[in-house]
Amino acid sequence: MSQPPRRLRSRDWFGRHDSHGFVHRGWMKGQGHPAHMFDGRPVIGICNTWSELTPCNGHLRQLAEFVKRGVYEAGGFPLEFPVFSPGESMMRPTAMLFRNLASMDVECALRGNPLDAVVLMAGCDKTTPALLMGAASVDLPAIVLSGGPMLNAWRGRERMGSGTHVFKAVEAVKAGTMTPAQFEAAEAELNRSAGHCMTMGTASTMASLVEGTGLALPGNAALPAVDARRQVLAHLTGMRAVALAREDLRLSRLLTKQHFENAILLNGALGGSTNAVVHLLALAGRAGVELTLEDWDRLGRDMPCLVDLMPSGQYLMEDFCYAGGIPTVLRALGSRLHRDAPTIGGQTLGEIADAAEPPDGEVIRTLEAPFKPLGGITVLRGNLAPLGAVLKPSAASPHLMRHTGPAVVFDSIEDFQARIDDPALPVEADSVLVLRNCGPRGYPGMAEVGNMRLPARLIRQGITDMVRISDARMSGTAYGTVVLHVAPEASGGGPLALVRDGDRIALDVAARSLELLVEEAELEGRRQALRPFVSPYQRGYERLYVEHVMGAETGADFDFLVGGSGAPPLRDSH
Repeated sequence: MSQPPRRLRSRDWFGRHDSHGFVHRGWMKGQGHPAHMFDGRPVIGICNTWSELTPCNGHLRQLAEFVKRGVYEAGGFPLEFPVFSPGESMMRPTAMLFRNLASMDVECALRGNPLDAVVLMAGCDKTTPALLMGAASVDLPAIVLSGGPMLNAWRGRERMGSGTHVFKAVEAVKAGTMTPAQFEAAEAELNRSAGHCMTMGTASTMASLVEGTGLALPGNAALPAVDARRQVLAHLTGMRAVALAREDLRLSRLLTKQHFENAILLNGALGGSTNAVVHLLALAGRAGVELTLEDWDRLGRDMPCLVDLMPSGQYLMEDFCYAGGIPTVLRALGSRLHRDAPTIGGQTLGEIADAAEPPDGEVIRTLEAPFKPLGGITVLRGNLAPLGAVLKPSAASPHLMRHTGPAVVFDSIEDFQARIDDPALPVEADSVLVLRNCGPRGYPGMAEVGNMRLPARLIRQGITDMVRISDARMSGTAYGTVVLHVAPEASGGGPLALVRDGDRIALDVAARSLELLVEEAELEGRRQALRPFVSPYQRGYERLYVEHVMGAETGADFDFLVGGSGAPPLRDSH
């Protein structure tokens, strides 16, 4: 016996024959929607992070029109709405400060409106996790559509990667190998189309993990933003959203421990951003899935990097697209994945992998002949990071993976910027640069300042990398032997607050160790002398953030947002 069609959530708005229904339908008809749009068809929200202040997402208004076409074709009723859009390239003091705010915006919009399913339109770094976190808290059927990466950038015949070559250009100017005029010309050369960073930075990483764990249709991560096939993907995404509403395929069925473990394995194979750690931990917390730093280390410990993309390699997302993209990486990973994990399109992950092209051996490699032996995120612990810290081996220098050196300490990013190029600064190639008070509470927002630039004096000597340690994050487009997310953070009384200039610090990546080589009695004396953290914010969202943000080791979400309660019982508004 066939099951009766489920009652759509939107019928509690549009299916009523009283004053409430009159108001809901009548005001919508004032926008030109005909009466048959309210006949019981699924209402599909298009949650759009379009903003001219978020250049990565600046084309999403146009892309949304193709989503609407798909919704209409499948018999749905599309309604587009904006949510807060934290743009990485513009927002100060850091877009990460506003990830949780954007997620709350999404949660409230989904919870309070007549929506049966939602298309989450993301692009720039924080928009993907923010939209997913908000949607997971409500647990409606949801599908992600990313805006796609920019086209490859070129200088002559050399590929240039967004973010990655910004850092290289700054160092080249410092070293005297690039003129200010060449530096300015690179601005236009590097950003020549719509889309987000075309390196395997945080935006590409999150789009890849969304596709690779089944929250978006195949092709979501790698198709360039200006490729007509992305418009087709948007159309198909709209069609699939209508089916999700009818099937009641809720997000919770696609946010299981299996899906998160697949994401961690895939991140290692991609040489993905360290920012994925905090975003997936936060998303798991919203979904009620137990995920820890131990899972990241366990699954990443022997995961090689299979993809030759900047910042770990030489190619870019456009090359990755032509090489087969995420489906081909899934095929290469084979039995390492949970192949039976369901996806948003109705296939299992294994079925998508089996239908993919094999690795080309150049952009995408195999497990037997990987690009680099270590791709997974390494989790370090020790008396300097008792709750953990992370390092990206594929972007680090092999000769620094085991290193002991004297600390050069900076109490803030402003302190660092003021002193790093001071000729009198006692810093040498074996020094360990330490930056503190840049964690979730201390910055606030845990800015991407952990990949501290090297002193100009050492760059001119040919030094290209040093060990750097902080409670901050770094851009997914950055590179170097950089220890990040040190927890507890210095502003929370963590051991990073106790380090002094000249203290010896020992890093041993193979042993997963990060140690401050100072006697415990001395450290206890320093601890007693610490001044308590005082927030500079007395009002507004920033005050809320500082008072409620949790540590990096749990994803830097708000303590009162952990766990999702779903859509609440409806209350009449009139």
